Amino acid sequence: MKEMAFKDLTRPVDRSQWLKRQANWIRLSAMTMTNHAQLGHTGGDLSCADILSVLYLGGILRVDPSQPLWPQRDRFILSKGHCAGAFYSTLAAKGFFPVEQLKTFMDPLSMLNGHPDRKALPGVEANTGPLGHGLPIAVGAALGARMRHESWRVFVLTGDGELQEGSNWEAAMTAQHYGLDNLIVIVDRNRLQQGDFTENTLRMEPLADRWRAFGFSVAEVDGHDPEALLNRFSALPIASGKPTCLIAHTIKGKGFSFAENKPAWHHGVPTREQLVEAGRELGVEVNW
Repeated sequence: MKEMAFKDLTRPVDRSQWLKRQANWIRLSAMTMTNHAQLGHTGGDLSCADILSVLYLGGILRVDPSQPLWPQRDRFILSKGHCAGAFYSTLAAKGFFPVEQLKTFMDPLSMLNGHPDRKALPGVEANTGPLGHGLPIAVGAALGARMRHESWRVFVLTGDGELQEGSNWEAAMTAQHYGLDNLIVIVDRNRLQQGDFTENTLRMEPLADRWRAFGFSVAEVDGHDPEALLNRFSALPIASGKPTCLIAHTIKGKGFSFAENKPAWHHGVPTREQLVEAGRELGVEVNW
């Protein structure tokens, strides 16, 4: 798989199916990287692949791989930085760096660390890993755009278990105070975190009402439906003068039937045999 050309998205074919195939490639690529490193975060990589595919390959994010620091670019922050495998695979598919570099995941001196590093890799806006930091950074970036009268937007992808960090809610209060309608929070609502289901660990529902109480416009979407995601992302902000929260309902381990909704696959490492099985299920292959 080489760099994705935008013209591919304008062909008279089913764009949803095309984006779904790209997401499946991202899934298998991320898991091949995890197998190589014998480390990673399997379940979360798999749950957010469709979201990343639509944002980057569906033309939602205004970014230019040939100019990673283009001043007018939209900013994307992966707050759930442990899911770097899916993120790196997406950036490579978009053309930020050669896909062949994915095979160096977590190798000594590799640009592809276990968590994103903005100084090491083009396309990474913020170093993330410690949970609860991405949204505060995103709020600062969105406020900076407002103060400079710039039109670029800030997207931040959080995990649902990550929302147990209080720093997220401090940032949410700041976002609503300043009416940052250029800020879009996406919650990967896969209902699992390290070790158990979120509702067994610390109940989060009613999650949508909680975001509304913090002054956000809220919508819920099937996080594995490319067309639904495209429609939601294409109609932002939901309300002028209010930040947006999109709760994307997903399945942790999506696409690998042996991993779906199983807490053990938060950190699970697939075998070569399981990769072959998953490739057959997904209908894709990795050739780097």
